Amino acid sequence: MSPVLAGVLQLLALMGALALAYVPLGTYMARVYSSEKHLRVEKWIYKGIGADPDTEMRWTAYLRGVLAFSAAGVLFLYLLQRLQGGLPGSLGFSSIEPAQAFDTAASFVTNTNWQSYYGEQTMGHVVQTAGLAVQNFVSAAVGIAVAVALVRGFARSRTGELGNFWADLVRGTVRVLVPVAAVAAVVLVACGAIQNFSGIHEVGQFMGGSQAWNGGAVASQEAIKELGTNGGGYFNANSAHPFENPTPFTNLFEIFLILVIPLALTRTFGVMVGSVKQGYAILATMVTIWVGFVALMMWTEFAHHGPALQAAGGAMEGKETRFGVGGSALFGVSTTLTSTGAVDSFHSSFTGLGGGITMLGMMLGEIAPGGVGSGLYGMLIMAIIAVFIAGLMVGRTPEYLGKKIGPREIKLAACYILVTPALVLGFTAASMALPTPPNSMLNSGAHGFSEVLYAFTSASNNNGSAFAGLNANTDWYNTTTGLAMLLGRFVPMVFVLALAGSLAGQRPVPATAGTLRTEKPLFTGLLVGAILIITGLTYFPALALGPLAEGLA
Repeated sequence: MSPVLAGVLQLLALMGALALAYVPLGTYMARVYSSEKHLRVEKWIYKGIGADPDTEMRWTAYLRGVLAFSAAGVLFLYLLQRLQGGLPGSLGFSSIEPAQAFDTAASFVTNTNWQSYYGEQTMGHVVQTAGLAVQNFVSAAVGIAVAVALVRGFARSRTGELGNFWADLVRGTVRVLVPVAAVAAVVLVACGAIQNFSGIHEVGQFMGGSQAWNGGAVASQEAIKELGTNGGGYFNANSAHPFENPTPFTNLFEIFLILVIPLALTRTFGVMVGSVKQGYAILATMVTIWVGFVALMMWTEFAHHGPALQAAGGAMEGKETRFGVGGSALFGVSTTLTSTGAVDSFHSSFTGLGGGITMLGMMLGEIAPGGVGSGLYGMLIMAIIAVFIAGLMVGRTPEYLGKKIGPREIKLAACYILVTPALVLGFTAASMALPTPPNSMLNSGAHGFSEVLYAFTSASNNNGSAFAGLNANTDWYNTTTGLAMLLGRFVPMVFVLALAGSLAGQRPVPATAGTLRTEKPLFTGLLVGAILIITGLTYFPALALGPLAEGLA
């Protein structure tokens, strides 16, 4: 079987599996977030944290819950790392330095999972399981909660109430993430991923010496790492490591875990607003972009320029032979179009244009299908922009799902869109202009610039993957990427929740003959075009200095 055919078959198998899970999972999540009943374990949690799950919140109260919970998470994870040297199960590792501890705490609480350290040489069992793995669950649950609050803003009328953050957080964790991750972990263990709490031990003999490996609860963390679109791996090689991702089947299964909840949330959206067709329109937009990016990535990586690539069957530098070009391209696109920092190959070793595709996927805002929760609310913001553009074309006040998109709504949507590019381009410019930060670049020229641009694109968009070649474990990069992650996560949430409150307070507008039909393919095409044009206008100059210059050289 040719490598190209193998890649296409993997793509088709993945799409089939996602299609089978779409309706049941999406409908189930709609029931979870619409239910008025509480499970017994949930009642225990509410009692422990002192929350009343039946109290409705306005957007300001909902936002305070998000920020307070996340701030507590940053503080707890920071202290856990700083105290690691004195904790049991530390495997003899010392406490983490302040700048790196801050960067890692910000990373995992914001669902970014950017890592400027070697996991197997830095973090002990307690930090990995009680700190990082816990944040993998709750940071994903926070993202879904904010998305559900925005959906309620569309679904409700003449009220400013968006539900209860604590109830949404607990339900998302207990009823969605934990059970699915538990099943996924069993599958990974059955396929060869490790799951233990062993210490450091010597493995084999390699060229006259041995190699040291430590064990860990890898399969369980791998499951939620992918399912929650987190990305932080137990090992520095991440999902290219055989302990995390042993076989081509587990590689495809992990891609399935990355995509299944973000895609199924479009069904949840359709059910909760009372029109599944609206959910299918958002789904079609996401899938169109995702398939287009996969096809483009496979084309760039399979292009046989030169005898070395012809002999290897594609651009195999930096790729695992277990997965090949097809599996690596599929994984790379899926992680950078979502907020998943996991990698099974190294994006710095992709072709110039291939590396640019991974960057562009994050620059779109990670909305195709995007992160758990963040992908849906990001796409709905873009839908509002597309409706506004259509309204300008025909001279009519734009409407979406029966809600008028007035000056307040469009200002909030515009602010949401502007935050991330300002962070990416601002921090990249500062890193290139100051005398010290460029010393972290392994390469010079266009590729070196791409390393820095990728780092801040990944951090600001809460992705977490790295281009490699950049030494990010410095005070400058630990501090600036930590700030970029916090601002890139929570400032957009302010605008999302403010928009949700504004929409929930409106009266529904009846559809007329002049209303734009947002469930039709025409709107899907308009939405795809708006996304690509806005991103292109924003980032093209920076891309021209980096991956485009390298790819066309």
